Amino acid sequence: MADLSVKVCGIDFKNPVIPASGVFGYGREYEEFFPLEKLGGIATKGTTLHRRTGNPSPRIAETPSGMLNSVGLQNPGIDHFISKELPYLLEKNTVILANIAGSTPEECVQVAEKLESTAVHMIELNISCPNVKQGGVAFGTDCVMAHEVVSKVRKATTKPLVVKLSPNVTSITDIAKSVEDAGADAVSLINTLLGMRIDINTRRPVLRNNVGGMSGPAVFPIAVRMVWQVANAVKIPVIGMGGVSGGRDAIELMMAGASAVQVGASIFTDPYAPIKIIEEMNEFLDSKNIKSVRDIIGTVRPW
Repeated sequence: MADLSVKVCGIDFKNPVIPASGVFGYGREYEEFFPLEKLGGIATKGTTLHRRTGNPSPRIAETPSGMLNSVGLQNPGIDHFISKELPYLLEKNTVILANIAGSTPEECVQVAEKLESTAVHMIELNISCPNVKQGGVAFGTDCVMAHEVVSKVRKATTKPLVVKLSPNVTSITDIAKSVEDAGADAVSLINTLLGMRIDINTRRPVLRNNVGGMSGPAVFPIAVRMVWQVANAVKIPVIGMGGVSGGRDAIELMMAGASAVQVGASIFTDPYAPIKIIEEMNEFLDSKNIKSVRDIIGTVRPW
């Protein structure tokens, strides 16, 4: 068997496969399918300073080769996460990435400060959230705002800081370089692409929020392109995600430059998807006589 271990920001992962934030809850529901320790890591449900009920339904819609979601960061708040969910997760012998978000830079800072005294391994800062101080423009779509929020969170924590990037931008490399300059230890990408579906009988959008984030196999080529671009633009590690459905997809993202891979929408169609992806990665590496998954990172050979 190939060596699937990787290191990201000085943290050792037994394998590079991580369920993405928002698809795995806090892991409890999936433990009836497989031991969580089989995973390289877990990115927790996006957690905010205070409890959020999320957006009104309908907030999930199927699309060709994917789905739209507008859940709206429903979560119990950081204090509940620290007291009730994190102790459970830290027993599972896997790396825990606490995904955090906020409506202002100050909220993000407060959440990071609360995590500083915990044993969580890494913080993943979601900058796709709207900044209420700037008219609802997402932090991650503007280099100045992205730099500001990351700089402030960086000062609030000594934990390894991963910044999750939005693909809804003109140049994702500019955003990546901005957050690297602000102190990010790694970046993860891509978050969902903004999309919309309309019920032609009612002439209303199928989502109550009108628009939502698109994920699933249809976005995979975009993810590969953006991971490749960012990996060649920054010196910090890249965690790739976006439409990963199998082990060969994960291999492809790593060849594009990702040091680890997150798995999202495919878990909804098959709860065993992360485990199957780990097995398929190993089978591919063995078939090519590649001893370590680390040997394929960034090995794409552009024409």
